[in-house]
Amino acid sequence: MLVSAMYFNKKILFIFLIFLITDASAAIKDEIIKNLQNIENLSFDFEQNVNGKIENGNCTIRYPKKILCNYNLKNKKKLVSNGRSLVIKTLNSYYIYPLEKTPLNLILDKDFLLKKIQNLNGREIDKKFINYRFLESENEINLFFDKDTFNLIGWQTLDIYQNLSITYLNSIIKNKKLEKNFFKLPTRN
Repeated sequence: MLVSAMYFNKKILFIFLIFLITDASAAIKDEIIKNLQNIENLSFDFEQNVNGKIENGNCTIRYPKKILCNYNLKNKKKLVSNGRSLVIKTLNSYYIYPLEKTPLNLILDKDFLLKKIQNLNGREIDKKFINYRFLESENEINLFFDKDTFNLIGWQTLDIYQNLSITYLNSIIKNKKLEKNFFKLPTRN
């Protein structure tokens, strides 16, 4: 009888611990959502690895769907989205794409991200990061948030062509004042 009572107590303790872990992860998810809801724009330095090629620079995102990135490259690479189109310009090239055809269309849509996060269970990584993974429009997207600050600290995308892109964010500044034409698409030379 004593053994049976001890087994029952261990089972109750185990169930209680699962509820505590679930509540803790729910609290973290709620803080991530609250933090993201309060962000109008985000500026940061980045390091990006696209299929093994590493580049870095700085970016500013303004929700919804606007981004300006200046790369630290000799060719003066710039990536800009005005919410509809995405331009990648260098000293020698100019490419324009419909934003909706890229994974950035989803990453730059705060309302979409909030709905996804709300309906997903996050995965803790190294007791430092929370990861949300989803498939959408033939793209696999992983979002990474800092467990302590609840800030978005990176993303990883795998597109329909199996191009792997990993972007790490640091030196994050939230909600700074931006000029009206900040996200104006660059023109061809």
